[in-house]
Amino acid sequence: MTEYYTIKRIDNSRLLRPAPAVRLNALWQCVGAWSALAACLLFYAWQHFQCIQLQYQIEQMQSEHTQASQLNQQLQLEVATLRSPGRVDAIARNQLGLTVPVPGQIAPATDTGDSVLAQVRSNTPTP
Repeated sequence: MTEYYTIKRIDNSRLLRPAPAVRLNALWQCVGAWSALAACLLFYAWQHFQCIQLQYQIEQMQSEHTQASQLNQQLQLEVATLRSPGRVDAIARNQLGLTVPVPGQIAPATDTGDSVLAQVRSNTPTP
C-alpha cells in the first residue's frame, strides 16, 4: 500500500502573535519620553522665537520714539519761533501796518461791575 502525503497550504500571514505586556509597556514609556522631550523642545523654540519677535518690536518702537522726539523738538522750536515778540512786532508793523500807540490813544476799559444782559428783538412787526 502506498501512502500519499498531501500538503495543505495554510496562510498564516493574517495571524498576529500577541506582543508581551512588558515589551508594550517599554514601547509606551519610550514614546512618552520622546513625546515629552519633543514638547520641551517645541516650547523652548516657541519661547525663543517669541523673544526674537519682541526684540524686533522693541527696536521698532525705539526708532518710532526717536522720530517722535525729533519731531517734537522741531515743533517746539517752530512754536518758539512763531511766538517770538520780535517776529510778531515785525509782522504787525510791516504786513498789517500797525504802529506804536500815541499817548492818550489807549483808553483803559473800566469795569463797572454791572452785568449787562442782551435783549432779544423779535422780527415780527408790532401793530
